[in-house]
Amino acid sequence: MLTALRCVIHRDLLLAMRRRADVLTALLFFVIVVSLFPLGLGNEPNLLRTIAPGVIWVAALLASMLSLTRMFSEDHADGTLEQMLLGSTPLGVIVVAKVAAHWLVSGLPLVLIAPVLALQFDLHQSLLWTLTLSLLLGTPVLSLIGAIGAALTLGLRGGGILLSLLVLPLYVPVLIIGAGTVDIESAGLSAQGHFLVQGAFLVIAATFSPWAIAAALRISAE
Repeated sequence: MLTALRCVIHRDLLLAMRRRADVLTALLFFVIVVSLFPLGLGNEPNLLRTIAPGVIWVAALLASMLSLTRMFSEDHADGTLEQMLLGSTPLGVIVVAKVAAHWLVSGLPLVLIAPVLALQFDLHQSLLWTLTLSLLLGTPVLSLIGAIGAALTLGLRGGGILLSLLVLPLYVPVLIIGAGTVDIESAGLSAQGHFLVQGAFLVIAATFSPWAIAAALRISAE
């Protein structure tokens, strides 16, 4: 199973590198959305520091959604998904590999570039680390939850809109806790509780999402 996990991740990363335009589109969307707020709201430091966590988290959430529809659609179109369903490797393992590859391509770049973009909002250096860690814990949850919606809407006409309607309500707790982590740290309080909640979200999502995604893929394949 570890060999299959590694092979699927390597395959998806290789395919993503061949579609660099798709990967860069989500990253540029994130950069542009975050950068527009300081330009539009002016240079009031207190206002920028206040809105920074929410702006960055909302932009990261929307950017991660841009690539959700491609997570399974190409495998479904060329018949690869049917081979995965019929193979001896448990579908849950394949799903975990595909979600991990999706996060490495679409989530990790957002985490790495977020501290640089946060400098536009005049965030303190200690808050930059808090923001980065909150995104590091939260963006995998976005990929796991989003994969459920992507599997359920696979092959449907207008699936992108339906996908947004399905996953956005589930993203709300992750968004609130993630953005609140920076807010509570900036107020001089400890953000450890928020980090623990984010860790709990990640553990729960990593435990139950693969089986939900596998079931949704079987339903969509039928």
